[in-house]
Amino acid sequence: MKYAAALILLGGSASCADAPANVIDGSSPAAFAETTEAARNDLPLSDRLVFDSAIASVPARRYANSDPASAARTTFDGMTAADVVATERARITRGK
Repeated sequence: MKYAAALILLGGSASCADAPANVIDGSSPAAFAETTEAARNDLPLSDRLVFDSAIASVPARRYANSDPASAARTTFDGMTAADVVATERARITRGK
């Protein structure tokens, strides 16, 4: 009986652990859209505007880019939402 109770407690504590952060997949437009939304949902509300700004502004940063959507997929592929926010904050504050 003690063994069963220990297993139940162990299983319950494992299910309470934080889920790993979603990683953005830039391999295709569909994968990018799906994983970007999932990653965005990992963020607190206060960071979502910074995240949205980063995702939207990448194409504007590359002047000779003929495929802005591809540039965004390439730029953020493999990053978590927290990575995107940290990178965008560093870019914004650079030189200030």
